[in-house]
Amino acid sequence: TTSRVHTAVKINPNYRRGQAVYVTDASRAVGVAQALVSDKTRPDYVAQTRLEYERLAEAHARAQADKLRVPLAQARANAYKIDWAAYEPPKPSFSGARAFASYDVGELVPYIDWTPFFQTWEFKGRYPSLLDDPERGEAARTLYDDARAMLKRIVEERWFTPKAVIGFWPANSIGDDIALYNGESRNERIATLHTLRQQLQKRDGKANLALADFIAPKQTGRKDYIGGFAVSIHGADELAKQYERKHDDYRAIMVKALADRIAEAFAERMHERVRKEFWGYAREEDFAPDALAGEPYAGIRPAPGYPAQPDHTEKATIFDLLNVEKRTGVKLTESYAMTPAASVSGLYLAHPSAHYFGVAKIERDQIEDYARRKGMEAREVERWLAPILNYAPVAAEAAE
Repeated sequence: TTSRVHTAVKINPNYRRGQAVYVTDASRAVGVAQALVSDKTRPDYVAQTRLEYERLAEAHARAQADKLRVPLAQARANAYKIDWAAYEPPKPSFSGARAFASYDVGELVPYIDWTPFFQTWEFKGRYPSLLDDPERGEAARTLYDDARAMLKRIVEERWFTPKAVIGFWPANSIGDDIALYNGESRNERIATLHTLRQQLQKRDGKANLALADFIAPKQTGRKDYIGGFAVSIHGADELAKQYERKHDDYRAIMVKALADRIAEAFAERMHERVRKEFWGYAREEDFAPDALAGEPYAGIRPAPGYPAQPDHTEKATIFDLLNVEKRTGVKLTESYAMTPAASVSGLYLAHPSAHYFGVAKIERDQIEDYARRKGMEAREVERWLAPILNYAPVAAEAAE
């Protein structure tokens, strides 16, 4: 995942063979490629792009300079405080993993969040008010009607096969790590989840958060738990290729966009079932499916690669614990992307105080500490966490 600012700050200064250019999606790449391959347009286009990125990088540097950061030890001393003596962690209904080989797509449709679907097509605004927008409403309604028509066929003709696996394990935090155990005796650790902590200097009593803060520390004696999941939509990639062979790019993109939305809806539905059935800590919860996008419920499902845990390599631990590839057919690439692309994986945390946050920029002391905990070279960790480094790695400094 990148952005225009990330391209300007991290990629552009280190790419010497040509010009790095950020585009919002693949459909915009054609025009950029044409500008770069043309001897007539390339010089001006490259010069304009470099000037834009230099200005973005300078603005970013000024903004970051105004944000003070603290040493890791100080950030840990300001961790989120929970009164664990007053909290009894709920126990899930089972331990280990449980697979769902084929789920009904029709059950997932009410859980679709349509706003990101329209964003895929570069419609700004929120659903459903977007449909009544005086300028874009007509085009949005046409797109929505086409999507609903295809969705109807997806459900009725079983074009997609949703698969999932979820699991729960006894767990306790040890510093910024979360230790998972094979039984209630908690004598044998089967895995460790590593979390990152905010290092931005906080004001007004706000904490420097890490996901480990929401799991009971081992020294409290509280028997806490953590969950994990992976959901996927099978069949979409093959169907999209069929449309592409027919040069029907519109339907090919539509299939992929709907598969992504159904995968997210699947994650939403499974999380609801976890809260109400499988973990059961919110059995009386009664939210309408379309209200869940606002996250009114207790607990969170953070995913590796997202702001609360920017490290994609943590997916490997989740995949091993759940045996995701065998149970769902979802695979991890060398860059930790999931295939099929319409897949979602992450963790379940149940504490009522658990909430989403962004780790944001971190310092070298945390990278070195994190590398030791994960048993990796610091340089390798820097490579995976390059977007959130608040310093220039040694390799980059040497290149300059």
